[in-house]
Amino acid sequence: MTVKPLFDRVVIRNCEAEETTKGGLILTSAAKEKPQMAEVLAVGPGGMVDGKEVAMAVKVGQKIIYSKYAGTEVKLDGEEYIIVRQSDILAIVE
Repeated sequence: MTVKPLFDRVVIRNCEAEETTKGGLILTSAAKEKPQMAEVLAVGPGGMVDGKEVAMAVKVGQKIIYSKYAGTEVKLDGEEYIIVRQSDILAIVE
């Protein structure tokens, strides 16, 4: 199944959360912080959103940092994805 986002939406998948601290301590699943870095899997076409022309600045395959509580989490074919607005994307990681 493929997901094709509409307008200024972007489909992303979280990067893995850190398993250990910098000091070498192993974290339990409850202690892991929700990652804010993700990979872009699909990008909508942009266009008119709320009366303004929106051009898409992200591309498939890029790593991004997004707002902590942004987006809608969906589960398809056993995989978890997040659909966010382009405005919820804070930075592109190069």
